Amino acid sequence: MKAVKTVSSAAFAVLAALLMAGCAATAVRPGMSREEVVAHYGTPSRVLPLGTGTRLQYSAQPAGQTAVMVDLDAAGKLVAARQVLNLDEFSKIEVGKWRREDVEREFGRPATVDRVGSWSGDVMTYRWLDLDTSKYFWVYLDAGNVVRRTSQGMEIPIRMNDNN
Repeated sequence: MKAVKTVSSAAFAVLAALLMAGCAATAVRPGMSREEVVAHYGTPSRVLPLGTGTRLQYSAQPAGQTAVMVDLDAAGKLVAARQVLNLDEFSKIEVGKWRREDVEREFGRPATVDRVGSWSGDVMTYRWLDLDTSKYFWVYLDAGNVVRRTSQGMEIPIRMNDNN
């Protein structure tokens, strides 16, 4: 009898992510026109002016766990495209300095904006995937829409017919 090797779900998720990243990296490349980018990604969920050009946001929020930011220069040529819902990007948020509009410019609109009894301002929630773990990233704003803190936690799935 032949031994069968199994791949853990974590290893499979990493492999799938690398393959998808490789496909995404070869599909769009610097210098492409806005039209070529839109032909690849489709209609952006939001278009924002940047100091040196335009940002096309492709957010899968509220249900998805990705947000791709595509930056175009003043001539409409692709400068950079990156998936931003990850810990490296979230760590760039400057508490006490960034405002709501900075967060939305860098990450797109959140999955939800909530209010909780223990916080006086809005709480922006982003859904993201850390390897194979579904997570939330929270951005806490004060009454003036300034970021005052951030945190993250696991997304616990709700199961149908779970009475516990």
